[in-house]
Amino acid sequence: MRTPPGPPAESPEELTAPPACHGSWRLTAPLDTASVPRTRHAVRDLLTERRVPLAPAVLDGLLLVVSELVTNAVRHAARFSPEIAVCLDLGPGRLRLAVADLHPYCPKALEAGEGDLGGRGLWLVKTVTAEARGACGVAPAPGGGKIIWVEFPLAARPAAAPPTSPPRRP
Repeated sequence: MRTPPGPPAESPEELTAPPACHGSWRLTAPLDTASVPRTRHAVRDLLTERRVPLAPAVLDGLLLVVSELVTNAVRHAARFSPEIAVCLDLGPGRLRLAVADLHPYCPKALEAGEGDLGGRGLWLVKTVTAEARGACGVAPAPGGGKIIWVEFPLAARPAAAPPTSPPRRP
């Protein structure tokens, strides 16, 4: 069976620190419900360990997006893919997350009605990404399947605080 498209696989033990704010990582996960929290925690831990400068609200939104995209893959792509690939690419001023599977259908973000029990996942991803001033999209993957990607802006690193002198005694 084919594996989802993406950069060569690395196990979490093989990940290395990127120079400054650059780097790429690829995680794979089986298409089962346990992969949703595991993938979200792996992404959170990686970003924390690498000290990726994301505003707290952007990080929360990114983790929500990870959960939504992995949940969608588990629900809809398991028949076509044994696993998904989650790729993170850290570049100048941005973090790009892509989730790839072998399902051939490229979904569209739809606003679900009040009575609908599902169907809001990609709409939520689109909304969260827009609120963070990011971008998102869906594209067919080379060789089959699809890649759903989001891009979030990095937070500006705070400037170093000037040294303070001790208080003067009266």
